[in-house]
Amino acid sequence: MAATALGTSSGDGWEFDVPTDGSKSLPPSPRYVEALASQGYSFEAAVADLIDNSIDAGAERVAVVFLRDGDRLSSLLIVDDGQGMDDCALDTAMTIAGQERYAAAALGMYGTGLKAASMSCADSLTVISRTKRSKASGRRWLTQNARNGFHCDIVSPEYSQRLIDRYDGIIGWQGTIVRWDAVRDFDTIEEGHTDQYLNRAVDRLENYLGLYLHRFLSRGGFHIDIVIEEATTREEHDHRPVEPIDPFGYRVPGKAGYPRKFTAPIEGIGDVALTAHIWPPKNQSVGYKGIGPLQERQGFYFYRNDRLVQAGGWNSYRSAEGHLSLARVQVDLPHPANSVFSLTVKKAGVTVNPSFSRGLEKATDADGTSFAGYLHEAEAVYREAARRNEPKRKAAIPPGRGISPKLKRVLVEELPQVPGEDPIGFLWEPLSSDVLFEIDRSRRAIRLNKAYRQAVLGNRRGGFNDAPLLKSMLYLAFNDIFQKERLRAVVQDEIDLWNAVLIAAVRSEADR
Repeated sequence: MAATALGTSSGDGWEFDVPTDGSKSLPPSPRYVEALASQGYSFEAAVADLIDNSIDAGAERVAVVFLRDGDRLSSLLIVDDGQGMDDCALDTAMTIAGQERYAAAALGMYGTGLKAASMSCADSLTVISRTKRSKASGRRWLTQNARNGFHCDIVSPEYSQRLIDRYDGIIGWQGTIVRWDAVRDFDTIEEGHTDQYLNRAVDRLENYLGLYLHRFLSRGGFHIDIVIEEATTREEHDHRPVEPIDPFGYRVPGKAGYPRKFTAPIEGIGDVALTAHIWPPKNQSVGYKGIGPLQERQGFYFYRNDRLVQAGGWNSYRSAEGHLSLARVQVDLPHPANSVFSLTVKKAGVTVNPSFSRGLEKATDADGTSFAGYLHEAEAVYREAARRNEPKRKAAIPPGRGISPKLKRVLVEELPQVPGEDPIGFLWEPLSSDVLFEIDRSRRAIRLNKAYRQAVLGNRRGGFNDAPLLKSMLYLAFNDIFQKERLRAVVQDEIDLWNAVLIAAVRSEADR
């Protein structure tokens, strides 16, 4: 028997809607915090999510600070000079899904990022902030307290101001500090391996932030620094500015006429612009190699409000194949939010429905070339390059601390890298007066004689990444030594030769 109206039926007919009789409030169980902390954030993705908040707050400077207590990592801080928050705004920020509305251009989406990202990595989250019109104040979530009933601590105003004052070189009149304690990654570090952990962790974080936030970093008015700092003395062990890593940053395309603009008609949205690129083959740049396996870097690069949210992958349109490794497609997600493109909470991937693939089948450029034709051309460029027999350079252990990001990038782009090796760093330390440098294989470092630092720098101000010419020469000359099992006499003789010549050169420079 047919229903007489929506939601009704007569006799034993089907109910087309479920009848209701009032409603009641069912707030989430405190165990919801466990689900929130299980979103699958990597350490790098979690930090990037917090920096998204800094960008939304109008920050120009952000510092990611690893705090050391001797050989132990105690805390992680994200410090910014954004507009800050007063008490009311802090309460909203620390409430799960507390912010209900975001500006159209905001990077925030669901009001859970700060809490989900932080609780995925740490058992204590503290947020300290001040505005131009309000005093420093803070809130703290302890995971255990949140599980027991969403109890958020009010941080002492005196401590809040002390922490703001500690970073007044960044914050000035306004800004925010996010502090993580009981960081789970830090608890896994074996005794004596803190430097090794930091080398790898900072490199991964530097590359991740440089890639996913590359459009913001390229503008010149926004800067991120990664700092390793002694908690009690504030001595800086390392200080690295994050450089943008453009996944489309080649100098010359792999095929003339690229990049090309394609238009895909997507059901429910309309025309969506696709910018198709073909990378030059056998490229060693960080922008090409990206993060993770190279085969995963081909495919779609989705952006939301200039923030990269997916770096590669074909989203079920086709499978990844080695001969398509030069093919990358830039897509800026359309506004407003829609059912075709769905973004994950951690902003590290896009889900599409089948209408996207159907639109790609119909996509063409201004000359009528199909999207399938583009993929065929990208494959042809790869296959042609594979047939050419070109000389290969010997792989090198990657450069580490003490080398500027720009110089490091050139070294990495020009030399194939030995996978899985800790980087070679540089340290200025007291040494014997008859040497300019020593090779320290156990610490994976080249030690430079602190007594000759000013002579090498020509009385210019020193810094973490100073003496780039000397460091790059020594890196290239002695990289092989770190790959050998033991130091042979002939190699030691070569080190002695370099020291004798360089010491004479430095002393000659000082006599001028």
